[in-house]
This record gives sequence, structure tokens and C-alpha cells, in this order.
Amino acid sequence: MLRELHQELGIRSDYGQATGQPLFDEAEELVDVGPNLVGRMQRLTPVTAGRWGAMVRAAASENIVLLVVSGFRSVDYQAALIRNKISAGQMIADILKVNAAPGFSEHHTGRAVDIATPGSRPLTEDFETTAAFGWLQRRGADFGFTMSYPRDNVWGISYEPWHWCCKN
Repeated sequence: MLRELHQELGIRSDYGQATGQPLFDEAEELVDVGPNLVGRMQRLTPVTAGRWGAMVRAAASENIVLLVVSGFRSVDYQAALIRNKISAGQMIADILKVNAAPGFSEHHTGRAVDIATPGSRPLTEDFETTAAFGWLQRRGADFGFTMSYPRDNVWGISYEPWHWCCKN
């Protein structure tokens, strides 16, 4: 299935080998963690949801607001994101610098969260200048979360200070 999907999207057949990115299975058990910025319900694994909730509460106790932008994404949803970008005229090589190929996204696991905070445009490097980002750097690991795509990461994904994954 992935081979055909990748072929349809113009993703090279050796994508995983070339990037070194691991293949991720889709999470089987998910729970709602609340709506994102546009009102779409987001879901995470039960363990990650518990840790996310605890982290949000701890941050709030220090006047830091953490908002979920994106949680679980199915392989089909990831493919739809890429199709939309292709339809908008973007080149697949450029897309794959900011979106992992279907099957290779941490979002499939239900353990990855794209995070925003008020006053900062979501999904931009500006997030690194926020108090929320500073708090995540200091305290995220206390809740099992680490930033997946630092600058110059080994997978060649663009720097994403907003993308954090729970390593449960």
C-alpha cells in the first residue's frame, strides 16, 4: 500500500533508506485531547494524552499556555496533506522537508504533538522565541516529551520547534 501511495505522490521508492527515518505504525488506541485552533478534535494515545494533560496543567500553573495544533494523523491524512500541497504547486522535494512521507510521520504513532501558544503564529520558527518554547525546553522531558526536529537533524526535516513527541 505505501509503495503505491508513494509512487502516486512522486516520493522516491527508497525514501526511508535515503533519509534514515523510521517507518511508524498507526496507533490503534486513541483518546480525545480537545480541539485544535480551528476546532478539529485531536487525539493521542492514552498514555500520551495523560502526559500531555499533565504538562499543559503544569505549564498553566506557571502562566504558560500550550495549545495543540495537531496530534494523531493517519497515513491517509498525511497523504492528503501532501496532495493538497502538490495541488497548490509545491514540489515534492520541498514538501518532504517539512512533512514526512506517509508511513514515516511520528504523528501516526499518536505520540507526537504540534504545539502553539497565544501571540505566536502556529507552525513557524517564531515559536522558538516564546515563553512556551523556553518552558518546553526546561520541562518537556519531565513529562516524556522531546523536540523531534532540532536544527540540522539527521533526517533532513526542517527545524520544527513546535513538534514534540512523547517517548513512552
